[in-house]
Amino acid sequence: MTFVKFNQAPAVKSFGGLVEEIFNNAGFNKAWKDDFHTNDFYGAYPPVNITETKDAYQVDLLVPGLSKEDFKINLENKTLTISAEKAAESKDENQKQLRREFSFRSFKRSFTLNEQVDAEKIQAKYENGILKLQLAKKETVQDAAKVIVVE
Repeated sequence: MTFVKFNQAPAVKSFGGLVEEIFNNAGFNKAWKDDFHTNDFYGAYPPVNITETKDAYQVDLLVPGLSKEDFKINLENKTLTISAEKAAESKDENQKQLRREFSFRSFKRSFTLNEQVDAEKIQAKYENGILKLQLAKKETVQDAAKVIVVE
């Protein structure tokens, strides 16, 4: 069996693309590139969808490849912080890495909550690569209608 290397890059590159490739392949500025331009598919922060119903807010984060034990969710001073860190994969000395296009990275996202969220009723569930948080709203008690008599 013959190993064939596939490269998905376009045949014609711009001048900027060529310069970037030269610097990336030569290893120049590697630390800077890793800090600001991550190579995983969702960037530095996982994408989030936030929806609202009459009873709750739903926060969905796209974070595939993790397990529920990797997440830390904290609520402090009306700030909801979601973070995850995955342990590095162990390397097998008998295998040679031919290509690596993804890696697992840590992330941390914070959201400021309004007074409507009931902190005691926040629920989290992780399934199919999506972390789902249900932020229940506080029950609002409407004052009963009152007729005021003019004297």
